[in-house]
Amino acid sequence: MESKIKHLEMVENIIERMAKNCFTLKGWGITLIAGIFALSAKSTEQKYVLVAYIPILVFWFLDSYYLQIERKYKILYKNISAKSESEIDFDMDTNNIIITESVAKKLCYFRCLFSVTEWLFYCPTLVAITILIRILNVF
Repeated sequence: MESKIKHLEMVENIIERMAKNCFTLKGWGITLIAGIFALSAKSTEQKYVLVAYIPILVFWFLDSYYLQIERKYKILYKNISAKSESEIDFDMDTNNIIITESVAKKLCYFRCLFSVTEWLFYCPTLVAITILIRILNVF
């Protein structure tokens, strides 16, 4: 039973790391946007504020990628927990996981991109940037 527990702990650590990466990306995104707005407010050229869209979109795509990896490792965790002690091989490859068709849909990158956690953070952020650009009368 000890090798199964160790294998599950290894997968738990990876899942935790992916979740931390997602959280960190959201923090960096907000920080960069605030910095871009601060620089464009001091600058004579306010059109630099349009650059604020770039980090949000890049971080959204990267965050979705980490979410997809996290979901794969959660399925790997379930597969490992269903194995017997003699079947534990410490394989961490997510390409070898056993998935159903409904689970495969959830692992689709497009589904991760528009998952609730991603959509509820990045869409309002994009709307807020657009509203601030309209308030600043950039155009």
